[in-house]
Amino acid sequence: MHVLDRFDCSTPASAGALTRASFLRRVALGAGATSAVMVAVLGLPPRPAASTPSTQADEAILNFLLLLERVQAAFYAQARQAGALDGELRQFVDVVAEHERAHVEQLVEALGDAADPPPRVQLESATADAARVGATAVALEDLALASYNDQVPHLTPAGMRPALRVSSVEARHAAWARDLAGKVPAPLAADEPLSEDAVRAGLRAAGISVQEPP
Repeated sequence: MHVLDRFDCSTPASAGALTRASFLRRVALGAGATSAVMVAVLGLPPRPAASTPSTQADEAILNFLLLLERVQAAFYAQARQAGALDGELRQFVDVVAEHERAHVEQLVEALGDAADPPPRVQLESATADAARVGATAVALEDLALASYNDQVPHLTPAGMRPALRVSSVEARHAAWARDLAGKVPAPLAADEPLSEDAVRAGLRAAGISVQEPP
């Protein structure tokens, strides 16, 4: 027998019977009271309220993801021009260069007039030779994927659509780049998200300088 079936719900509430609705209200109130007691007695902090997605938040998030896509597009374009690649690495760079260019276009289209202007990207020695290209590709793809994992949950449903279409492809790029570099394509069962500050620090660690327009 279900716990709610123990109560006679056919009797009017005015007669003092405990209806399903009143029972559920009491459960909810009891849970709230329990939480308050735990905070008061044990000193446990209340659970923070989830941030509310908004159009303004979408613009900021999608613009940061656009920045990362532009950095990747600049890297792969320069790697192609360097002309020191062959075999599967050359194929990887050719394919992903077109993908990243398309990602930029998709996010610019999603943002419309709210899209930020392109940054100035300095890659230093990121494309000096095949080994450097491979290592930088792994770093960039891992950073981009970690950023999508961190940012996408804070988007509205409308903002999620263009981001999710890109993030699934970024996951494939990351696995391909890692395989080419002799690394395990999927080392973890669940990826850790990275904040914007952590991603920017990762770009600097990879020798990539990004100067955004004022």
